Amino acid sequence: MKDLKIIGSEEWCVFKEFGIPAIKARVDSGAKTSSIQANNIKILYKGTEEWVRFEVNPIQDNRSIIITCETKLHDKRIVKSSSGISEQRFVIKTPVSIGDKTFEIELTLANRDAMEFRMLLGREALMGRYMVNPSATYMATSFTSEQITEKYAPFIKAKSGLKIALLASNPELYSNKRIVEAGVARGHEMVFLNVEQAYMKLDAIQPEIRYRGGNIIDEFDAIIPRIRPSMTFYACALIRQFDSMGAYCLNTAEAITQSRDKLLATQLFAKHDIHIPITGFAKSPLDTKDLIKMVNGAPLIIKLLESTQGKGVVLAETNKAAESVINAFKSVQTNILVQEFIKEANGQDIRCFVVNGKVVASMQRQAARGEFRANIHQGGSASKIKITTEERKLAIKAAKILNLPVAGVDIIRSNKGPLLLEVNSSPGLEGIENATGLDIANIMIEAIEKKLKFKR
Repeated sequence: MKDLKIIGSEEWCVFKEFGIPAIKARVDSGAKTSSIQANNIKILYKGTEEWVRFEVNPIQDNRSIIITCETKLHDKRIVKSSSGISEQRFVIKTPVSIGDKTFEIELTLANRDAMEFRMLLGREALMGRYMVNPSATYMATSFTSEQITEKYAPFIKAKSGLKIALLASNPELYSNKRIVEAGVARGHEMVFLNVEQAYMKLDAIQPEIRYRGGNIIDEFDAIIPRIRPSMTFYACALIRQFDSMGAYCLNTAEAITQSRDKLLATQLFAKHDIHIPITGFAKSPLDTKDLIKMVNGAPLIIKLLESTQGKGVVLAETNKAAESVINAFKSVQTNILVQEFIKEANGQDIRCFVVNGKVVASMQRQAARGEFRANIHQGGSASKIKITTEERKLAIKAAKILNLPVAGVDIIRSNKGPLLLEVNSSPGLEGIENATGLDIANIMIEAIEKKLKFKR
């Protein structure tokens, strides 16, 4: 007992074999085996031996410092986590230094992103070596924040590009993958942030956005929002938070909110003398007949106020059918727009992709046989088209009215000239890139560079 050193409930550990100069550990005699935070774990073979390669982010709330480690695999075990979930973990053996003592310990490789400490020192490592004083900390070694910064200075990469976050829900979508690829190709650090896994601290002195169990999100130069309709309210709150923290948001929260409210957007277009199909909006089913008459009768289009990709859009071919659909929506307290049907369009519309006040690409969409919606997601086909000067001006003006630097503007050709259908604040890239052969994702990244005056 005399030879046992006393350590605190928190201590600094050093792993010279892995080149980890200091990692903060929670000392926990209730846990049997020690564990360390590990990402991107891969098994590899050296001759007949199984080895393991993994990455460690040794500093809490800092994902930019990554140390890649490689060692022989010691074991695989079923371990029960503190939450009671059993999982298989890889086990390694490696020397650790705590203060002036160096000894070999077993470590399980675990995802500790949600934990307060990147490492846990269990009782097997303590037995025969230490006694724990739970009321004390850093009794073996104490580092100042300046010393830690100095130790990790060699691991901090010189910044060669911008740090850009893609704020969306699904990293596998074509548009999201293309934007990340384009940013990386231009030398920027691209980070995918899942809207639902981010949350914020509202504070005048130190506002924060945290991600996945407490990681404080590092500062970003720019945010590219790609928001699905169901996440509009929450995502826009996040975008406002990023904006208040100094990040440039490619589309602002206010602009996205306006574009998603089809009634407000339609009112703004009408106010600014933009020609749109005649549109009606009413509250009471008693007004249904006059509402139908007001938009020149059936056939007519009925739209949910928040619809995208052609979903929530219905064609009523007779006045009776229109009455039934409108009254059905009203009975469940659903707000809708009623819009005249442009027969002469023959199931075609035009999508103009606007970036920073310029139409950078245009395509014509043709509805599938027996379908009135020309959306690609509804089976429509796309082809490159040369738009008129009037259509170009209409697309640019519509995006400007909603203050959208990036927008998909949908136009329909009628006997009265081009009419604006709607403006999308998160336009898809797949259809228009395939139809035109243009690298729209690259144009979006270039727009950010221009706004932030970034030079290679």
